[in-house]
Amino acid sequence: MTPHAAGLHALPADAGPEPAPPPQLRLASPDVGVRRIEALCDPGSLRAIRTAVTSPSARRRRPNDGVVAGSAAIDGRPVYVYAQDPTYLGGSLGARHAESIARVLRLADESGVPSIGLVQSGGARMDEGVAALEGYGHIFRAHVAAAGWIPQISIICGTSAGGGCYSPALTDLVVMCDGASMFLTGPGVVKEALGEDVSKEQLGGPAVHGANGVAQLIAGDEHDAGRRVRDLLSYLPQNSSEEPPLGAPGAPGAPDPCACLPASSRRVYDVGAVARAIADAGSELELAPRWAPNMYTALARIDGRPVGVIANQPKHMAGVIDSPASEKGAWFVDLCDRFGLPLVVLVDTPGFMPGTREESRGVIRLGAGLVRAFARARVPKVTVVLRKAFGGAFITMNSRSLGADLVLAWPGAEVGVMAASQAVGVMHGRELAAAEDAGALRAELAAAYAEEHTSITVAASHGFVDEVVDPAHTRDRIAEALVALRTRRRARWAR
Repeated sequence: MTPHAAGLHALPADAGPEPAPPPQLRLASPDVGVRRIEALCDPGSLRAIRTAVTSPSARRRRPNDGVVAGSAAIDGRPVYVYAQDPTYLGGSLGARHAESIARVLRLADESGVPSIGLVQSGGARMDEGVAALEGYGHIFRAHVAAAGWIPQISIICGTSAGGGCYSPALTDLVVMCDGASMFLTGPGVVKEALGEDVSKEQLGGPAVHGANGVAQLIAGDEHDAGRRVRDLLSYLPQNSSEEPPLGAPGAPGAPDPCACLPASSRRVYDVGAVARAIADAGSELELAPRWAPNMYTALARIDGRPVGVIANQPKHMAGVIDSPASEKGAWFVDLCDRFGLPLVVLVDTPGFMPGTREESRGVIRLGAGLVRAFARARVPKVTVVLRKAFGGAFITMNSRSLGADLVLAWPGAEVGVMAASQAVGVMHGRELAAAEDAGALRAELAAAYAEEHTSITVAASHGFVDEVVDPAHTRDRIAEALVALRTRRRARWAR
């Protein structure tokens, strides 16, 4: 593991008894920032810096200028962390407050360890003017410099406004507490500018940001948020040059994932149940479940190895891919690629959403972003076609041609340009219109088309699918592939 900056980090768990911190590094427990960090991190692991810093202009000054920043440990792993104190000037950001945050982010970057911010801020301090705005610029630059190298996580503890929203948005993952809110301009400004009367919750609460992709997890309170951050870190490495942490191999979530599918191919089901059946029991952590729910994204483990699972979700919009689903999928694939998480892709989609609304939303651009994410990902990538994959969606969802290392399919799955019944309607429209029994003729033509063009055995015979696998053996085949591919280098993200 990359060493820390000397004197600022908590010692590893196996390093023996830890010396007591110098007295000047102990902060008063009533400080909200300290309490929040202590609830998140290992007891006694916080080593704060810049504790004597004060604002040059505030009439009411406090040591540390309203932000606690330093190093700590979570489950024995070194991290850098900061927490804003809303009881001092509303958690607002001044120049020295910003310097403390930027310093911690740079130390995390240089040390190669995760950074975590506990955010609650009223925005830039009016009495510091442009100096406060410049402080945001330094924070933003530090986030961008560390992007793709170390995991960066934000916890939104309360109301955060203005520039305080962009800092979390630049991090990899955002956990938002119930009752918290984020917005660039508050309800008062919205009322003045637009005549729109809204509450903080309506403007930027968890329901809003959970559905638009700003927040990936919603927590009940700060303690729950801390638990969720610890869960997230259990899947992620210290930095992109290291491997994700291995856990003890667990039993599968269910003996036969095929049992999660209904007998009729026309009925919907929860693809999350399939993911949980394939993964180690109890290891699934779904991310952004309220954002584009027709695209399922989750962290999990297979034989103790962390993976990212991305899948079409048939219980929402039949698993069709639309603009938000494309954006969500690309975000998740990039996240996994940055931090070395192999991708397990479960496919069951009728294709991309057609229509003027989707075209106007930019489905071409966003769909291309999902293609790009899969094509450039350097982590091991395994695809399983569960029931169907038609049109451009077959290529987009980690096809062999985009670089999938292994493409499996379940018996009876279908792949092709479009579903057989739709294809014959296009190809034999006039013939069907003139037929006495159009329904019977359509069924006959569709059966013939399916046998010749969409049968999974045809795709396998052409090499587009590597293996038609018994659903009960899916987990074993994925686990074997991940072991075989475990030495793949991710040079694009390594420093």
